[in-house]
Amino acid sequence: MNTNRHNRLKKCIEHSCLFLLLCFLLFITGGSGGGEESGSSDIRYPINVILLIGDGMGYEEVRAAGMYANGNAGTLFFENFPIQGSVTTSNVSGEVTDSAAAGTAMATGVKVDNGVISQLIPGDGLDLETILELAKQLGASTGLVTTTTISHATPAAFGAHEPNRSNYAEIISDYLTGSHPNVLFGGAQYIAPNTAISADYTVVENYDELVALDTESENMVWGQFGETHLPYEFDSFGIFPHLSETTLTALKILDNDPDGFFLMVEGGRIDHAGHSNDIQRNIFETIEFSNAVRVVSNWATGRDDTLIIVTADHETGGLQIISNNGLGTFPDVTWSTTGHTGQDVPIYAWGLNADLLDGHVDNTEIYSVLNTTLYGD
Repeated sequence: MNTNRHNRLKKCIEHSCLFLLLCFLLFITGGSGGGEESGSSDIRYPINVILLIGDGMGYEEVRAAGMYANGNAGTLFFENFPIQGSVTTSNVSGEVTDSAAAGTAMATGVKVDNGVISQLIPGDGLDLETILELAKQLGASTGLVTTTTISHATPAAFGAHEPNRSNYAEIISDYLTGSHPNVLFGGAQYIAPNTAISADYTVVENYDELVALDTESENMVWGQFGETHLPYEFDSFGIFPHLSETTLTALKILDNDPDGFFLMVEGGRIDHAGHSNDIQRNIFETIEFSNAVRVVSNWATGRDDTLIIVTADHETGGLQIISNNGLGTFPDVTWSTTGHTGQDVPIYAWGLNADLLDGHVDNTEIYSVLNTTLYGD
């Protein structure tokens, strides 16, 4: 990490802490300055922060998808972002992470044990405030979009607090009674339409219902797409929307908020294909993830109030490319494991404070940049 960027990132973290202290002081004093009008502020609103996570997407997964989609590595859409770097992903013990611990690191800035969803474990087990919850406190809208079940580890890390990632029903309860994101799109395991409706959500269950939404008036929508994970892109998708389509709808809903928004989008089944050492499905999932990034980038074109970050929580499968077989042909590859690896993963960024992620960072530093950007610094 170069010295200049390190100093700026250190300043970014310090500013995040100062802003939290300021908000606390304003709260206990009633936000009043003796009845006088406040002067000019450096805080910029609205601020929009969009974090896209390719679960299990390492460098080789990105290269393989570019080879198949365009004939050469280095050609996926997000590889054109001006800021690029690498991310360390280990858990609190310095071991290979899982999605719960990695998601918690990005969502809260704190490393925890594998399997833990945004609670201080090891430690006192208290809930760790997430970036989604901080955005909510600022009056911003929030959303979680995934191709897995909505109660899976990565989205859960941003909107729930549980000692075990397998507490799926409890994670859903945390969404309903705690974080209450404006948009929840993913598989519908452990959540029924009537339950979401009773919590003031409009429920959609397929592509036709999704695109029929009046996105100018809806502000609480739960997309319940099937009973488990969404299908692989390589397979028949049936009545369900693709990740790029759910992402676009989420943006159309969230961007109505004059106070901005936080949105996390996960390409969750890249990881599943990696666990199966399935290069065909891995590539198709990564390409669709890139399509979702393109949708976000197109939406943000011309804006100066938005940060887009594209990264992964870890690499899955130990993928290694042997040869590029050209456009439309799957590359020859080998895999070293059906589990996760401790490899660094790529990061790409565009927009406000994107330069703070240039070079080599830890996954907890992603939270610091998200935090400072939401506070408008």
